[in-house]
Amino acid sequence: MGKLAQSTIKYLIEAEFTANGVVEKPDVIGAIFGQTEGLLGQDLDLRELQRTGRIGRIDVILKDEKGKTHGKILIPSSLDGSETALIAAAIETIERIGPCESYVKLKGVKDIRAVKREYVMDRAKKILAKMIDEEIPSTIELTEKIKESVRTAEITECDGMPCGADVYTSDEIIIVEGRADVINLLKNGIRNVVGMSGTTIPQPIINLCKEKTTTVFLDGDRGGDLILKKLLQLTSVDFVSRAPEGKEVEELSKKEIFKSLRERIPIEQLNRAPRREQFIEEKKREPVVKEKKEELDERTKRKINVVLDRMIGTKAAYIFDENMKLQAKIPMNLFNEENERLKQARIVVVDGTIDEETARVAETQDITYLIGGKSDKKLKTRNLTVYTKEELSE
Repeated sequence: MGKLAQSTIKYLIEAEFTANGVVEKPDVIGAIFGQTEGLLGQDLDLRELQRTGRIGRIDVILKDEKGKTHGKILIPSSLDGSETALIAAAIETIERIGPCESYVKLKGVKDIRAVKREYVMDRAKKILAKMIDEEIPSTIELTEKIKESVRTAEITECDGMPCGADVYTSDEIIIVEGRADVINLLKNGIRNVVGMSGTTIPQPIINLCKEKTTTVFLDGDRGGDLILKKLLQLTSVDFVSRAPEGKEVEELSKKEIFKSLRERIPIEQLNRAPRREQFIEEKKREPVVKEKKEELDERTKRKINVVLDRMIGTKAAYIFDENMKLQAKIPMNLFNEENERLKQARIVVVDGTIDEETARVAETQDITYLIGGKSDKKLKTRNLTVYTKEELSE
């Protein structure tokens, strides 16, 4: 029998049958050809259609059960819809299979092209989604790439140092370790940057530090510590900013760059930062522990307890004046010496644990009371009274 190429199939006829006895595949095939012969005329004779490849190989699936045979008949067709429907109807006229009485019922005629169309549609959606996500850049991405290219092209050299165009015109400058660091800052829109060429401190850098407000932006490793030590021996800077621990300035993202610069430390306060301890010759003075807290009254304690309950999950600091009037709400990542809102604060309530850094900032800003859910057990303060939620309820 002829076999119909998969690519030419248009329809698939599916029929189910039951025979009152045990039959085999040749019996079913013989019944199909024999009992439909001449039924639809010479043009739709199954044998002729199969010989010319318009009907494919007929497949039969059998299952014997309790002395009867149940099965399925599958007939692929490349005929048009009306001719295929005639063939399907003709199959239902079969009354015997082999020596047994039988019953054939058409289950359906599948349009193979519809199945293919559905597959094509689903596949096309996935391909388009991938094109949009990976292949077609957004306008914002194209714009940023152009900006990065222009900014990177702006790198220049002054007195042998790699730098941005605004170094000599800006009142403030940022000093980094090398050329790659300069390029990364230029890509992210920072033009008042100059590189030192590693551990070598050029004379023009020393001169710039004397003339301008200077921030030195160093890698988060021991090399950065050594460069800072050497720089401070030769000149003075106003601020120190560090990349996250173990990272280099040249590999930082835009968000990491600006976060590091926002958290820069004034040089006069550097002796309070852990990194500075390794090269400060003067012994760090141990804070004096207050023997007795300056107590809050019970009414104020109750108010603060309510505030603490409402703040859970906010990761914020609430700033109050001496009359418990709310002055501001700020995220904890902005709780630093440079935040102007802290200067008039008397009572600050924070969502979370009060650690050494939070207490240090509070003392620097002359805050009287600092209250949080918990506090570091090793915390030592001089002019600051610290409360936890548990202590407020005592």
